[in-house]
Amino acid sequence: MKDLENKRIITAAITGAWPTRKDNPALPVTPQEIADDVYECWKAGAAVAHIHVRNDDGTPCMDFERYKETVELIRAKKDCDICINITSSGGTLGSGSTEADDEVRIKPIRELLPEVCSYDCGTMNWQHRTILENHPRFLETLGKEAQRLNIKPEIEIFDAGMIYTAEYYMKNGILKAPCHFQLILGAAGGVRATVDDLMMLKSRLPEGSTWAAAGIGRGHVPIMMATIALGGHLRVGLEDNVYYSKGVLAENNAQLVSRAKRLIREAGFEPATPAEAREILGLVRKVD
Repeated sequence: MKDLENKRIITAAITGAWPTRKDNPALPVTPQEIADDVYECWKAGAAVAHIHVRNDDGTPCMDFERYKETVELIRAKKDCDICINITSSGGTLGSGSTEADDEVRIKPIRELLPEVCSYDCGTMNWQHRTILENHPRFLETLGKEAQRLNIKPEIEIFDAGMIYTAEYYMKNGILKAPCHFQLILGAAGGVRATVDDLMMLKSRLPEGSTWAAAGIGRGHVPIMMATIALGGHLRVGLEDNVYYSKGVLAENNAQLVSRAKRLIREAGFEPATPAEAREILGLVRKVD
């Protein structure tokens, strides 16, 4: 592990559930577009791809067949060894587009066997217009399934209370240490995208955890730079920020990955390869 202390993992958050092509025409929507985008991000330096899927009209969905097609297309690129992270989101109440029951949310993870799955450790008001709902029943079921399948939960943290919730599940055997935390700052309803809030969240993480951070919108670059300085890993992509700089739309996800790689190197570190990311996070590759 000592040889990996200089490595920083870049996760590419490809599509998400909220941005649209009206926000940025480069947003990938179809399974083929998402898979091709993942490949370009891998070539640019990403070690992990965080996957959501969309309907044909661009609205978010949890359709298993779309996940299956997307993941199969990614895995068909035999020279690409990127780690796959499938979202478990879908519990957005009142949005009219992504509501999904527990089984629908877990099925892509259970059937497609990614190395990582997201684990949103709490319920919150989301974007001032809906609720990101994660019932304790769902979190217990997902945590147990992830352990049974040897899939690493990526514990998404939007405020400090979610860290304490994760500690509860760790104490009760639902989550297995060492855990990996994804700090997300700047989402409306969660903590601000400030260095102060980043340091606050980092200070509360359980000892021995790995962690990454992402800033939403205008907080994208400041949080990225502070995360590098504080020893964390990075998440970038159109899910979190459709702009490259103020008023300038990002050309694609690979452009955002390339900037992250450049900043990592300018800070004296190196981007982790997928194989190195697997070692850092303790991942098991199940499907070649």
